[in-house]
Amino acid sequence: MQVRCVDAGSCNGCEIEIACAFNPVYDAERYGARLLASPRHADVALVTGPVTRNMAEPLRRTVAAMPEPRLVVAVGDCAINCGEFAGGYDVEDAVSDVVPVDLAVPGCPPRPDEIISALRRVTGR
Repeated sequence: MQVRCVDAGSCNGCEIEIACAFNPVYDAERYGARLLASPRHADVALVTGPVTRNMAEPLRRTVAAMPEPRLVVAVGDCAINCGEFAGGYDVEDAVSDVVPVDLAVPGCPPRPDEIISALRRVTGR
């Protein structure tokens, strides 16, 4: 499974936990997940943060560029319901209000093992 990460406006806490999920300690690659840069080859998009006004259209385009069947995973409380940033002047909305979300991983930020568990859930591994 190829994974594309998209920071839609987060504080970077979830990105640090995603990076930890792919480090040698947690090793998400042993379950077949691999980070990549291009959405054109991605099966799953991990989206973090509330979607800011400047990131709404790039997020839509990233998800549209992914081949079918594609999955979108909202990572962290901010991606799920805007968290601390709810009502902010530059916040568009939660990820599910911008693109369809298949799975949500709650937490501020979620632990690496929770992120891996979500990836395993969507892949069946």
